[in-house]
Amino acid sequence: MALNLVRVFVAVYETRSLTTAAARLYVTQPAVSQALARLRRELDDPLFERDGRAMRPTPLADTVYPGFRDAIAGIDRTIDAVHAFDPSQSQRLFRLALSELGEIGWLPAILASIRSRAPHMRLEVVPLETGELPDWLARGTVDLAVTTSHVPGGFDRRLLKSQQYAVAMSAANPLATSTLDLDAYVAAQHATVGGDSGGPMLAAAQRRAGIVVEPQVALRHITTLPPVLAASRDLIASVPDTIAAGWAATWPLVVRPLPFEMPPVEVYLYRRATTQHTAALDWLYATVARAVEGSSGQFFVIHGDALAAAPLA
Repeated sequence: MALNLVRVFVAVYETRSLTTAAARLYVTQPAVSQALARLRRELDDPLFERDGRAMRPTPLADTVYPGFRDAIAGIDRTIDAVHAFDPSQSQRLFRLALSELGEIGWLPAILASIRSRAPHMRLEVVPLETGELPDWLARGTVDLAVTTSHVPGGFDRRLLKSQQYAVAMSAANPLATSTLDLDAYVAAQHATVGGDSGGPMLAAAQRRAGIVVEPQVALRHITTLPPVLAASRDLIASVPDTIAAGWAATWPLVVRPLPFEMPPVEVYLYRRATTQHTAALDWLYATVARAVEGSSGQFFVIHGDALAAAPLA
């Protein structure tokens, strides 16, 4: 079987699209269709069937894909070892999925690390959608993702950080100077942020403690949380402790321990399973991992000033 046929199969399987596969391989769509027709004859199987606008793989395609993918990846890495990837000359576009908090905290360090050695490489940051990550990483819609969520599918991943949670509140909140036990925590008025990827783990820890928390205020953006807490005498929020401590340096906030047990939230870097640009992806994966691991985060950029210091009555 010709190697180019295997490449076409892998590209169609990963993209579920003849048009997208052709663009990845820098050939025309008719060329992909012709190659796919040859593959179907050689394997005596339709391999892909139309499902709306997508190409749905047959059971045989699902069976042969892992072997074909690994073969292509092995060949590409062997070639890359001869013609070493040079990040200083790369103009490739890569996509990184980050939460709002991750973009605020780690993107400056990530960009600095990439641009120091690959000044022409392009990076697009896309909003983190945890439910979409298995499909995105399987098809190569994104190249890397930083998340606290477990992503099913056997993707390569690397542990970057372990993060404890704490309770943040205004210094004018009565709980700031009194006992924050479990009963007081449950009775308090809570603010939450929809984009907090550690939220499901926090909710699970609350359930294990036998409590259910219904937020009085549900925010869309993490950047609005410090001023909302600072301006309120009754709201509290459960957030990563190091981030809350950074906010408390400039906002009139107090950080208290959680009154129940919660394991650290682990932050992972995932990489796509698709085979294109393997050497460049290897370099980017290692570079992003080192940048996040070596950074304490830039969360302090959400800072307060004199105008934000007075809580409401």
